[in-house]
Amino acid sequence: MSFPKPSESNGFLTEHASLLINSFRHWTGRFLVDDGLPPAQQARELFYAPFAVASHDTASDPVLTYGNKTALELWEAPWTDFTSMPSRRTAETATQEERNRLLAEVAAHGFIDNYKGVRISAAGRKFFIHEAAVWNLINEAGTYCGQAAMFRRWKFL
Repeated sequence: MSFPKPSESNGFLTEHASLLINSFRHWTGRFLVDDGLPPAQQARELFYAPFAVASHDTASDPVLTYGNKTALELWEAPWTDFTSMPSRRTAETATQEERNRLLAEVAAHGFIDNYKGVRISAAGRKFFIHEAAVWNLINEAGTYCGQAAMFRRWKFL
């Protein structure tokens, strides 16, 4: 599923942002953004957050569906390139086995916290992420809609 880049004109993808925010709260009991804000404002806050948030779909080779401004900057990719990229390309080939194990654990348990690992930008720059949360996206009916990740700490290598 491809979305237009979040902006004022599309409410910063309020529906998808709400899926990210509500799924995170479901699994962790924590809030990504202020829960007292209206949904469109939450979506705006999420897009401009000082931490990275990204999601991918349910395809057999999942494709990225969302990256906030911080994630787009870290992966050095414009929105259209980022959201057409298989999520496996966010990690080096050598770390794919670990990444696959991580995603299987999230699929089985709904959420993990404190993940760390090396990621690679579209331009080939490597960075190490710390304390990442990865969770399943589920809609109001409980249907699985993909996975998302959030992290506040990274270091370029």
